[in-house]
Amino acid sequence: MNTAFSRQFMGSMLVLISAAAFGGMAIFARIAYAEGVEPFSLLFLRFTIASLIMLMIIIAKRIPLPRGKALWGYVLMGAVGYVGQSSSFFTALKFASAGLVALLLYLYPVLVTLIEVLFEGKPFTRLKVAALVLSLCGTVLTIGPQLEGKLTGVLLGISAAVIYSVYIIVGNHLSGEADVISSTTVIMGSAAVVFGAIVSRYGLHLPVTFMGWLAIFAIIIISTIIAMVTFLAGLERIGATNAALLSTFEPVTTIFLAWLILGETITLLRVAGGLLILGAVVLLTIGDMKNGRRQQETTEKK
Repeated sequence: MNTAFSRQFMGSMLVLISAAAFGGMAIFARIAYAEGVEPFSLLFLRFTIASLIMLMIIIAKRIPLPRGKALWGYVLMGAVGYVGQSSSFFTALKFASAGLVALLLYLYPVLVTLIEVLFEGKPFTRLKVAALVLSLCGTVLTIGPQLEGKLTGVLLGISAAVIYSVYIIVGNHLSGEADVISSTTVIMGSAAVVFGAIVSRYGLHLPVTFMGWLAIFAIIIISTIIAMVTFLAGLERIGATNAALLSTFEPVTTIFLAWLILGETITLLRVAGGLLILGAVVLLTIGDMKNGRRQQETTEKK
């Protein structure tokens, strides 16, 4: 297995692991909400405890923190990117159905692709077009037909997609500027500070049962630390467009866990949607294999 292909393959696997980990967050959050936790309290606990755990890892392994422009870039990714995306998404749910808000959020692969093609001169291959179409169609089928909402909810849902797209692009440009562990810690800590300020204004609502705390720690360990570290590590290897497209695997995981843990029904439409998203993943993997072989052939000729 040549180095180029190995890097692409590992990057794809890391982003898929990240998508699966992020996909569990909706399920864990529903359990936490049922046990008395409010959204902003959840986000504050999520990023504060996660950043403290990551900080202990940094101290134990003596990993240096980012410096200069990279440091401020990661601070903005957390304080503006994550906070803006999360706030827009959760607020949009007050004005539109969960299906519509989720669908609008998953416009971000299209936005990331367009930004890279229009402003950065990245190639827009037929393979990526096919993967993009498959992932969008799959997302529509997976999320379902309940797409009701007011204009405010639509605008907030689109805002969440735009903010997350910029987050991915900035993260791609900062790739390699710092260790993934340290950069993730800065992002988490920055988000924690902002959510701490919000919670100080509206109050902190903690879970009232053991199950609530268990859900909180599942979000922290699985849907924050593992999800964010693997995403940034994968992003560094495969780039923004591929990472955004592979991240559409997230709703497949959510639907599966909703069936496994909450007993929700999996319809044929959702199965079809999941298969279309898996088809997009296969197409991108094939593209990575071809790119790896081309890079290997070019290296051998030199």
